[in-house]
Amino acid sequence: MTVSHRACLIQATLALGILLASAPAKAQNYPTRDIRAICNFPAGTGADIFVRYFSEKLSALAGKPVTVDNRAGALGTIGTEAAARAKPDGYTIFIAPGSSTHAAAVHMFKKLPYDPIKDFISVTTLARLSFVLIVDPKSPIKTVAELTAHLKAKQGKASYGTPSPVGVVSAELYKKYAGVQATKVLYKDMQMPMNDMFAGNLDFIWGDAGWAVELAKAGKIRVLALSGDRTAALPGVPTMEEAGVKGFGKVMPWWAVYVPAKTPQPIVKKLEAWFNQIVASEETKKFLNNLGSDPLPGSGKLAAEMLVRDTKAWGEYVRLAGIEPQ
Repeated sequence: MTVSHRACLIQATLALGILLASAPAKAQNYPTRDIRAICNFPAGTGADIFVRYFSEKLSALAGKPVTVDNRAGALGTIGTEAAARAKPDGYTIFIAPGSSTHAAAVHMFKKLPYDPIKDFISVTTLARLSFVLIVDPKSPIKTVAELTAHLKAKQGKASYGTPSPVGVVSAELYKKYAGVQATKVLYKDMQMPMNDMFAGNLDFIWGDAGWAVELAKAGKIRVLALSGDRTAALPGVPTMEEAGVKGFGKVMPWWAVYVPAKTPQPIVKKLEAWFNQIVASEETKKFLNNLGSDPLPGSGKLAAEMLVRDTKAWGEYVRLAGIEPQ
């Protein structure tokens, strides 16, 4: 080995040693600047409220500002792609309904601009919730049975709206098992279908419970049923099965935290610990209950396992609902 080669080898070894030594130090000092939390739905929606709450609590624990970046559109896939393409340094996190933007999206779209498993690391789970079947409170419809009769009377000329894959599946399962017809209309957020429903252009809406609870309490919407289990936030509201739609089963969305693939594991573990601390608090439990949700503390392992399980389940949901991938 020549002197020049030996010198190059020594320099490369020293550089690698410095790099390996600096990695734990960077993770230990993390974060040293602002963190961006991507929300793949618009500001003001239930999803946005959810992301902003957890971002605020994370900021308090991390000691740095956590800003919310709303990237809405295409049933959540625009924001999800932005999160997947972000630099894997821990300064972009993705707080999202993993059951829809990850598990369901695989079956809802012919081609996704990201891989829900390969492009992300699961940090931990946060909460689980139901979607809600909504009608105009000014209408005479007060039960799912009455809505079913109304839709059958329209003989295929009815329509429904939703901005979410979970809403699409819930609606299509309802149509299948209740034997009704209604044309699907997709939206970017919940306000637009609300406006169309109040204008008489939609017969019903499927939306997330987090967005609907306060509006229901104020009498601005009427919630007929839940896609999953009952919640104390909407007392008296039955599940779809309880409302008479036999075979509907349960559609239970869940929320989790993700970071781009290749994010250093020490940073992932630090985020996991922080978010589990947030979920365990009584304040968070109350916040989630007010949104029609329940805490779901967990781990990166649990979140990854749920993603695999629900990706399979959503394939069956989409098949049963007869949904054609977009």
